[in-house]
Amino acid sequence: QVQLMESGGGLVHPGGSLTLSCAASGFTFRNAAMSWYRQPPGKERELVAGISGTGSNINYADFVKGRFTISRDNAKNTIYLQMNSLKPEDTAVYYCSTFSPLRSYWGQGTQVTVSS
Repeated sequence: QVQLMESGGGLVHPGGSLTLSCAASGFTFRNAAMSWYRQPPGKERELVAGISGTGSNINYADFVKGRFTISRDNAKNTIYLQMNSLKPEDTAVYYCSTFSPLRSYWGQGTQVTVSS
């Protein structure tokens, strides 16, 4: 079955950096578009960035452009989110996601807290 496992979250000061990872299994990873979402406290889940199976197509939410970079390693069945210049408003649970024609799949999430 599809499994997505995020890691790399933690507490960081404003202006700091973190790299999140998402290890995937149970499907043909190289063919799958993948995304990072986040859910800030008390708010709805929102798209952060997406990447196509080959990595040739990437999109970002406006609020992370120039600060976050999504990437993937198809040999390791893993996607990454490099987060730089972190702000307190980036505090959220970060999830990786993929989808099939029938449904979407989510990991358990990893907490990122940006605070001084």
